[in-house]
Amino acid sequence: MTAWMRVSAIRHVNQVSTKAQSMTNRVLGQSGCPGRLLFPMSRRQMLAASGNGFGLVALSALMAEQTSAASASTMASARHHPARAKNVIFLFMDGGVSHIDSFDPKPKLEELDGKAYTESKNPTANGNRLWLKSPWTFQKYGECGMPVSSLFPNIATCADDLAVVRSMKADLPIHSTGVLRLHTGSNNAGRPSLGSWVTYGLGSENRNLPGFVVLSFGVVPCGGLENYSNGFLPASNQASLFRADGTPIENIVPADKNQRIQQAKLALLRQQDESFSQSLGVDDTIESAITNYEMAYRMQSLVPDVLDLSRETEATQKLYGLDSTVPSKRLYGVQCLRARKLIESGVRFVEITCPPGASNGTWDQHGDLKNGHQKNALDTDQAIAGLIQDLKQRGLFDETLIVWAGEFGRTPHSAGRDGRDHHPEGFTIWMAGGGSKGGTILGATDEIGMHSVENICTFFDMHATILHLLGLDHERLTFRFGGRDMRLTDVHGEVIQPILA
Repeated sequence: MTAWMRVSAIRHVNQVSTKAQSMTNRVLGQSGCPGRLLFPMSRRQMLAASGNGFGLVALSALMAEQTSAASASTMASARHHPARAKNVIFLFMDGGVSHIDSFDPKPKLEELDGKAYTESKNPTANGNRLWLKSPWTFQKYGECGMPVSSLFPNIATCADDLAVVRSMKADLPIHSTGVLRLHTGSNNAGRPSLGSWVTYGLGSENRNLPGFVVLSFGVVPCGGLENYSNGFLPASNQASLFRADGTPIENIVPADKNQRIQQAKLALLRQQDESFSQSLGVDDTIESAITNYEMAYRMQSLVPDVLDLSRETEATQKLYGLDSTVPSKRLYGVQCLRARKLIESGVRFVEITCPPGASNGTWDQHGDLKNGHQKNALDTDQAIAGLIQDLKQRGLFDETLIVWAGEFGRTPHSAGRDGRDHHPEGFTIWMAGGGSKGGTILGATDEIGMHSVENICTFFDMHATILHLLGLDHERLTFRFGGRDMRLTDVHGEVIQPILA
């Protein structure tokens, strides 16, 4: 509840209390002694006399509920335990990167390549699919000796910084539900995004910038904008979307060059919204609209400076691949460099999406696997490695958690000879920085990459680990909604302790 809402509510309570006291004095007499009515009371008169009390009871409950919801703004100073990370950069690999072609080599597939796949529970699939070896080679990198595919030559040089989890397991082989589960912890729309939960718990370090930013290429992922929604959390916790090319945000340049005119317009909007909000009682959406107007005004002066990449050195720009002649690679480098600048400026959670590729996600290569994955890796590999190196050079790596993940992996077998399908039974993610343990490999899939068989992890566990590194207990970060305390991990999730430094 904002300060003006509290003052308004208190004023209303005082007014109602005065009227109630006046009525009580009339009923009880000036002495206030019970049982000494000055005149007989009908049932209608009794209800009229005590009706204001019912309103006070309801108002007290409403104020208590709003106070609980408003506690988000103060939670930043009340972490549940010491934090290892201050910020998160989420590298969303939409469509599903093939684990057996990236960070989980399977030599057994060399032997099985071209042979019939006969292990399906669907009899019609048996004999119609063939095992498919990886088109890429693996080498060991770093002091840890981590195997990394030739798809990612630059990320491979950061092997000692990566905490790789090879034993992820999701629910369904469907993009929309998989992406929603990755972002919100639920297969269904309507739940708050991971970034929303983080900003709800910690707020933003810079009042002039949103706490949750999505660096987008203008393509809505499977599952829709619900992936970035605040759900039932306060509306101020939803994501702000910045575009990759051109002007990042609509109307970021003020239409009114005269600042006094713009401030007057903002004041008028605030006055109208406050009046409307008071007529409805307390309304979070209107309160958030007021907050967003004020945030947008402050962003107009700060965002252009924060996202101005011309101030970066030539060496830094080259580190991220901004000198590339491949447009999609250059733009992904732009987004990674912007992410670093936003984090550096106090934004709590930044998500970077991939340049557009396949219709259901950039990495969704049911066919043309080699060309598709090769292009996607070319777009992202240098910039991600550059981000890690740049954060380390600036002393930000230890306080910034980088998460690399898609909604599932891809099958070790194929309906043709150059494609892989959706595979939630076993796949890979990795983390770096922010208290994660570099040079670590946790878990395993079986010898052909079909199933996670060792230290199986879920998105609930991943979410619990991210919150833990930020100093938040996933079981205690809750919001009262629908009659129960809701949380990102629902009733699931364990912190993945072996990948913590």
